[in-house]
Amino acid sequence: MRSTLLLSIFYLIIGLAVGTRPPPPITEQILRNVAGSLQMYIEPLPQMPKLYGYSIVNGWPKSVTLIIGMFEKKWKFHRDLPPTTVFAFGTCPDTATFPGPTIEALQGVPLHVTWQNHLPHSHILPWDPTIPVANPKHGGVPAVVHLHGGVHEPQSDGSALAWFTAGYLDTGPKWTQPTYTYPNVQHPGNLWYHDHTNGLTRANLLAGLIGAYVIRNPHVEVPFGLPSGDAFDRHLILADRSFATDGSLYMNNTGDNPSIHPQWQPEYFGEAITVNGKVWPFLAVQRRKYRFRIINASNARYFKLALSNGLMFYVVGSDSSYLPKPVASPTIVVSPSETFDVVIDFSKSTTSTAELTNSASYPYPNGTAAGQLNGKVMRFVISADTPTDDSRIPSSLVNYPAANEGEATVRRYITMYEYQSSTGKPTHFYINGKSFEDPVTEMPRPGSTEVWEVINLTGDNHPLHVHLATSQAVRVTELVDLTTFGNCMTANNDAVKCNVSGHAVGKKLPVPEYEKTWKNVVKIEPGYVTTVVVKFRLIDTNASYPFDATAEPGYVYHCHILDHEDNEMSRPMALVL
Repeated sequence: MRSTLLLSIFYLIIGLAVGTRPPPPITEQILRNVAGSLQMYIEPLPQMPKLYGYSIVNGWPKSVTLIIGMFEKKWKFHRDLPPTTVFAFGTCPDTATFPGPTIEALQGVPLHVTWQNHLPHSHILPWDPTIPVANPKHGGVPAVVHLHGGVHEPQSDGSALAWFTAGYLDTGPKWTQPTYTYPNVQHPGNLWYHDHTNGLTRANLLAGLIGAYVIRNPHVEVPFGLPSGDAFDRHLILADRSFATDGSLYMNNTGDNPSIHPQWQPEYFGEAITVNGKVWPFLAVQRRKYRFRIINASNARYFKLALSNGLMFYVVGSDSSYLPKPVASPTIVVSPSETFDVVIDFSKSTTSTAELTNSASYPYPNGTAAGQLNGKVMRFVISADTPTDDSRIPSSLVNYPAANEGEATVRRYITMYEYQSSTGKPTHFYINGKSFEDPVTEMPRPGSTEVWEVINLTGDNHPLHVHLATSQAVRVTELVDLTTFGNCMTANNDAVKCNVSGHAVGKKLPVPEYEKTWKNVVKIEPGYVTTVVVKFRLIDTNASYPFDATAEPGYVYHCHILDHEDNEMSRPMALVL
């Protein structure tokens, strides 16, 4: 009798999570038909609103406090699609946008943000109670904001366990404070902010809780002569989404292993590509140079971007750091959460239009080839006239200290595992054979440099994101006799005991030139060991952090495929003195 009652309660919880009434079945073909019915390149690319993270008083920048809320609202993704219910950041419901407003900060000028949760009592998307997940006692949608790439105290990091509901009625076990402080002490560059709630990150970002953040330093950046001003310096925030016939965002209600996880699936791939909240938009451009800050805010989709008319990307920055000098490349591979800062010179175009295309398979790198829909991103419509253009592509940018393994005081082995059911479908992902809830094992010292040997025993590429730190891949080495090594690691979880040095002797993959800087995300190739130099200090000044990085609730590192992160591919990290 007791077991029957417990089972009934369990399925009641599941029913609440995925909706009390089973929704009508939506097939992949229906989703593909909806996306295919939307005419490409008829929606102009939006410019997201700006919020300035400082004020000017008597000619000097001063700190301010912004109040930014999370709201439920309707958003128009496409002319031919009914309005879509989303979650959006903004200062009020009327001004909230998908993506949220771009926050512009100045290096060295702290910004305080009070994050407020105005989300409804129930989620607009299904979620799964059988994975570790924030589950407030009084209902409501839990949320917490993480500034991706930010250097800030742990209390302002947006711990996955620091979530809160509307009015702070319920808070997570590591909730800290309503107002976060972003000191902006790091070098100028591109960041972004997004929800980071335990077990709900994939649903909350899919619903729309994303936005761009820029740290500027005119003294450093103006001499570069890069394209500037709102018209010529633009964000492109990429996110794939699927839509039902009524315009609603689609997320699966049934998992690949429904007897284990009723809703969770290992990756979400949308049929349509949105840029700045519009499906397959266009941008009218002049025949001159433009700067684009490209952020991949997708849950799991990688993009291999190219321009249909053969124009080059001149990559000037990757994640939050400039490159030593611009790198010309016909393609760039952008993993989930990764940012590339590029210049495109449309004066060199021999055509009047150029499509931004995608050829990345999904899952990356060995999955389904990109198709007619997800292989298109947006279109540039190039004017016939050639205006005066004073901007330039500089010969050099910023020479940060090189990634030097010899500086490291610690060498760690970090291993990525995928676990499967008897049907061969994934059930969960671990790092070092441990769950997110297991005690912390990585305890770096502030000011230190470490080497992480990241071993990928799964079939997917994983974007590794280490909070607070900056990282740089220096070597990517194939594992030979992978089956033997993988079996040993699964049994022992000890890279040295399993003779990793005897297996990591295969071919070496080059680190792309456009990734050779201090990054916030490093791609981890399947079946390889990626050697990563990780710095826990400011890279431009070599100084330690001007705050107590050892405080609670600490930091984390994780895969930034959100469906993996939500199901245990995340580990706590505590800095110690």
